Amino acid sequence: MKAKLLKQNRTYILYDADLDENPELLGFDAKYWAARSAIVGFAEGRGTTFFVQFGGVDYVLRHYRRGGFIARYSEDRYIWTGLKQTRAWREWHLLAWMREKGLPVPQPVAVRIKHAWLTYTADIMTRRIPQTTTLAEELSRHALTEGYWVALGNMLRRFHQQGVYHADLNANNVLLDAGGRFYLIDFDRGRLRKADPQWQLANLARLRRSLDKLKSLQRNYYFAESDWQKLLQGYDSAGLV
Repeated sequence: MKAKLLKQNRTYILYDADLDENPELLGFDAKYWAARSAIVGFAEGRGTTFFVQFGGVDYVLRHYRRGGFIARYSEDRYIWTGLKQTRAWREWHLLAWMREKGLPVPQPVAVRIKHAWLTYTADIMTRRIPQTTTLAEELSRHALTEGYWVALGNMLRRFHQQGVYHADLNANNVLLDAGGRFYLIDFDRGRLRKADPQWQLANLARLRRSLDKLKSLQRNYYFAESDWQKLLQGYDSAGLV
């Protein structure tokens, strides 16, 4: 990857020059792409994530939004403490690092950070991983066989061995592609930590709570205790459980 920074007044665009030498043509607003009939889908979460097709390539565009109580006062503005401390800058570089390590994550394309006095807003664009659905969607349709759960546990172990902490590990941030490969997405607030069973197991527990919550909300949701035990078996192959 070839990271470059473009500064326009108080707006910063960090991008991979190996993918695009003209980041200004990408656009970071949904209206920009809607006017070009380039939006091919979307996903709802804390905000709306848009799937955009440009030049024959599929991208994912996400605006950074706050959650919890503080969102009542500011939906998308964050305190400015310097460019390299922004969420977008940190996530872009974390994704780039993980890609270099061979971890299954989206390819970062560009981020835009708009600085306004003491605050900033930000957007991130990544390459869309083709032919994927979320783990949450998969389990709402059918059960996964033992091999999938073992593979998922093994994938999570790989991240933890590298010290990668996912701040919001839930079933909507786990993707499964048509070839049976798992990926992790949305590394906002993610970071590198010293490998330690305490936070690693807490991270797994967060995913378990997500799966239990989805099962409690849907009459037919294909997740069982035996599935979780298979996941732990896959994770346990490194002796971390």
